[in-house]
Amino acid sequence: MSSALDQLCVNTIRTLSIDGVQKANSGHPGLPMGAAAMAYVVWTRHLRHNPINPAWINRDRFVLSAGHGSMLLYSLLHLTGYDLSLDDLKAFRQWRSKTPGHPESHLTPGVEATTGPLGQGVGNLVGMAIAREHLAARFNAPGREVIDFRIFGLCSDGDMMEGVASAAASLAGHLGLGSIVLLYDDNHITIDGRTDISFTENVAARFESYGWHVLQADGLDVDAVDSAVRAGIQEHNRPSLICCRTTIGFGSPNKANTSKVHGSPLGPDEIALTKRNLNWPEDKSFFIPNEAFKHFRTAITNGAKLEALWNEKLNTAKKEPEFDRQWDEFWKRELPRNWESALPKWTAQDKPVATRKASEQVLNSLASSLPWIIGGSADLAESNLTYLAGMGDFQKDNRGGRNLRFGIREHAMGAILNGIARTAPFIPFGSTFLTFLDYMKPSVRLAALSHLPVIYVFTHDSIGVGEDGPTHQPVEQLWSLRATPNVWVFRPADANETTLCWQVAVRRTDGPSALALTRQNLPVLDPQVYGSLGVEQGAYILAEASRATPDAILLATGSEVSLALRAREQLEKDGIAARILSMPCLELFDMQPEEYRNRILPPNVKNRIAIEAGATCGWWKYTGLDGDVIGLDRFGASAPADTLFEKFGFNVEQIVLSAKKMIARNNSGNGGRQ
Repeated sequence: MSSALDQLCVNTIRTLSIDGVQKANSGHPGLPMGAAAMAYVVWTRHLRHNPINPAWINRDRFVLSAGHGSMLLYSLLHLTGYDLSLDDLKAFRQWRSKTPGHPESHLTPGVEATTGPLGQGVGNLVGMAIAREHLAARFNAPGREVIDFRIFGLCSDGDMMEGVASAAASLAGHLGLGSIVLLYDDNHITIDGRTDISFTENVAARFESYGWHVLQADGLDVDAVDSAVRAGIQEHNRPSLICCRTTIGFGSPNKANTSKVHGSPLGPDEIALTKRNLNWPEDKSFFIPNEAFKHFRTAITNGAKLEALWNEKLNTAKKEPEFDRQWDEFWKRELPRNWESALPKWTAQDKPVATRKASEQVLNSLASSLPWIIGGSADLAESNLTYLAGMGDFQKDNRGGRNLRFGIREHAMGAILNGIARTAPFIPFGSTFLTFLDYMKPSVRLAALSHLPVIYVFTHDSIGVGEDGPTHQPVEQLWSLRATPNVWVFRPADANETTLCWQVAVRRTDGPSALALTRQNLPVLDPQVYGSLGVEQGAYILAEASRATPDAILLATGSEVSLALRAREQLEKDGIAARILSMPCLELFDMQPEEYRNRILPPNVKNRIAIEAGATCGWWKYTGLDGDVIGLDRFGASAPADTLFEKFGFNVEQIVLSAKKMIARNNSGNGGRQ
């Protein structure tokens, strides 16, 4: 292939990208112009993929961590034959288009990861590499290498500055994830100007210290990049970083190598000058030369051949009955018949148990029968109780281990879990204290946006943490999670609700679930006494009032449910008929038919009190302004848990007093809160 054709293809990527940004009058042209040669080399010389089947199991993955350069990726997807038309490119950043401002994996065929917040893509590709190694350990054998895909990525200076990328890269080096080849677009420019105003470290030396294989290349030289990528692919024991020196906005006479080309369209005049500089027709937009189009589209025939050869290899392997059974079971992700029956159950005669402890038993029972479960904690397995007994640690010398040792890297843990979930139908889980949600929230948000079935096990869920004090006592985190679209937040009231919450989370395939679990022991609520559990509905009547129409309804979650039950006993003695709702998952409750919601929470019953040891902000949706909320709109304190609950008003006396005041207020005819 002549260098002239190379240059024609690279400039096709550049001009499609700047035309897309200009038509949208919004976007980031600089990165696609500078990184086009790097991406071209990967996509036409090394990436094993099939544009006709973006879901091919053994395809190589390409993650654009620098998601602001999305027109680079969209141009490549269109040129190589994915289901992304030229009209889609022209609709860049427009309503309901398949080409949003930053890549979204659930929206655009061929996009492997939802990126944009910098550094997330680096974490994603580390997760993909972990998934790849675990799959290979599970399914490969000498002469039967059915899993051998590679993970390519492209990151920017901004990615390198974000801590999540550094943390994920550190773990990748420790684990020796040799399937990673990451290209670093080192153009020395960010939004505010040259990187040397804040970023002067030796990135190559840093990654070498992580245990990476580090190479250097001229990112504008196709052959230099090609040689470096080949060397990276041949390194099997370490992830590879290729530091590619580039020029942001390459080809633009007046804006190249400046921050002006980072996040703004070039403008008609500069586009004309740029095309002239690149020997491109100035009067044509979205122009694709025939020679370039034909060359890019060979990806379709090449991809079909690659997948066909792989299918032959897979079909040969599937002649082994045990391999065939395990392969189909895993990739179909069909839960075994009656899998729930083996899960632990508790009776009211059992001793009080912390929901984190109940979760440990449930998780280990699940893992023994569901091969998709893999995960770990941010160095808190002893506290979160999330270690899978007998399943081994995933390490360099044990790729089959199902316990992931993330280290104290919450943010990276979240991004890595997203990569695992995107690679195969795993049920990946990660765990930390609920208060440390703040360290990983961006990754949780992207899991929700991308509809990834990640499970988060957050323990130490309230002031019940006790003596560790307010730094470790979450008060706002539950509503932070609940405010995030597509996250299901479970706060079980006891051990049996914990089992049922896990069941719902495991069945879910369209988004993440979060379990908020206690450190302190809770009494086991006897369903034979208090009614049938209704976790799948998100909320249910745990204890009915003594009259058909309750005088008051108490709504509670988690550790406060047993408290509400004790308060109900006192209210009933005082002649106040009180209904108790356990509400382990508000998101599921909101999804129920109106008839069900009105039946358990009747609109005509205005006397409602919500009880939860955390912020009150969202509870008014359920209590109404005539109701009341017993919560905590301040930070906690350092003291034994029982002392804190008492001092902050989480006791029977406070609930009974609040209920009586509320009823008196509403019965007075004034209504509402004064």
